[in-house]
Amino acid sequence: MIVLKATQDKVLAALQSVAGIVERRHTLPILANVLIRKTGGQLQLTTSDLEIQIRTTAELGGDEGNFTTTIGARKLIDILRTMPSDQTVSLESSASKLVLKGGKSRFTLQSLPAEDFPLVQEAANFGPVFSVPQKTLKDLLSQVSFAMAVHDIRYYLNGILFVAEGKQLSLVATDGHRLAFSSATLDVEVPRQEVILPRKTVLEMQRLLSDAEGAIEMQFANNQAKFSFGGMEFVTKLVEGKFPDYNRVIPKNHKNTVTLGRAPLLASLQRTAILTSEKFKGVRLNIEPGTLRIASNNAEQEEAQDELDIDYGGDAIEIGFNVTYLIDALSNMDQDMVKLDLADSNSSALLTIPENASFKYVVMPMRI
Repeated sequence: MIVLKATQDKVLAALQSVAGIVERRHTLPILANVLIRKTGGQLQLTTSDLEIQIRTTAELGGDEGNFTTTIGARKLIDILRTMPSDQTVSLESSASKLVLKGGKSRFTLQSLPAEDFPLVQEAANFGPVFSVPQKTLKDLLSQVSFAMAVHDIRYYLNGILFVAEGKQLSLVATDGHRLAFSSATLDVEVPRQEVILPRKTVLEMQRLLSDAEGAIEMQFANNQAKFSFGGMEFVTKLVEGKFPDYNRVIPKNHKNTVTLGRAPLLASLQRTAILTSEKFKGVRLNIEPGTLRIASNNAEQEEAQDELDIDYGGDAIEIGFNVTYLIDALSNMDQDMVKLDLADSNSSALLTIPENASFKYVVMPMRI
């Protein structure tokens, strides 16, 4: 049976959309495979790592009929990548093997039985479905994902908190040194739901979401989340645990406020960051009426200093930060102006967008 017959670019795009979660090394060999299910003229591709499952449906030609099998995902993608994008390729089943043909090339690949493929058991009781435009969610994720922890022993920090309540969807990420918060308005009112999405899921969602028109539908259960968008279905396990109370972390009523251009501040920080030491990424900010001075030094006794003119009439403050934390936040924003709220040299700083309450970034000071 000809399972599929289409141009290389179409087949490759469908495979790549589901193959991001496939690890190269597995305890279960079948997890390196993609499950191919043909029903009539429709082809369904499914991958899983036991915690996340991605499924897409595509029209990729071939014979009509019912057929299921599994085949090595990465190997198939690696072969397809070497072929011209407009070349027609076909995948045919033959005994327990699959034959991939394109032009004068022919590859015979081993398959594993579809019934051995471990599908993720979907939760029985998902909450109400709600949706936002794909671009909105993509933007929200990019505004907070850099603040996620990596391999933290507090496993609930290795991910993003999703809070849906009323007509608001808020995303929060923190690694204990900084916290990013971003929110968007929903079309419908939803009961309060709070879930933590794992880091791997977040990175995969960022890869798959597009700026194109179209909504993403979401549903949450106790231990699972489900997303549907652009012909794809994405089911993931959630992180169990209690996320820190982010409202208590976000400072209120800081009396010193400075509004300045995002690009000049980012450029200045990037310059001074060059002379920070590898281990100790500290920069000093001196804020005085009219002037912001940024300085750094390293173990080789080298020093960097930079100055920006600012419109500021508050207290004189000298405060130290890990420069990476400031650069991360500013690099993931696209606004012209940013607002920095400070209390004193020992309190955390709040970075926001003027006239916009949907984004907040808190960063702890460091001793320098």
